[in-house]
Amino acid sequence: MSHQVSITGQITPDQVPMIAENGFKTIINNRPDGEEPNQPTSAEIEAAAKKAGLAYKEVSFAGSELNQNHVEAFADFFNQAEQPMLIFCRTGNRSTGIYEAAKRMDLLDD
Repeated sequence: MSHQVSITGQITPDQVPMIAENGFKTIINNRPDGEEPNQPTSAEIEAAAKKAGLAYKEVSFAGSELNQNHVEAFADFFNQAEQPMLIFCRTGNRSTGIYEAAKRMDLLDD
C-alpha cells in the first residue's frame, strides 16, 4: 500500500497533540456525534486538531449506513490531504470499511 494511513478507535481531544508529535498530518473522523455518553464531539476534536496544526475532516456515518456519497466525500478529502493520516471511528471497523470501499472503487490516488 502506498498510502500512509493508520486506523484506530475513538480518540480524544487530549490525545491530538501526541498524534501530531507522532508525525500525523491529517485526522479523518468517521464517527457521528452522540453514539454514546461522554463521547468527545467532532467539534472538540477538530479544535484540538487545528490547534496542533493538523488537517481535520468529518465523514461520519452510522455503522450500517455507508453509501456512495460518504465514500466519495472521504476519497475527495483523502486525495488532497497530507499524509500520514489517522482515520478513526468507535472501533476502527467503519474507518476500515470506508477506506477499503474507496480503494475498491479506485477513488484513491496512489
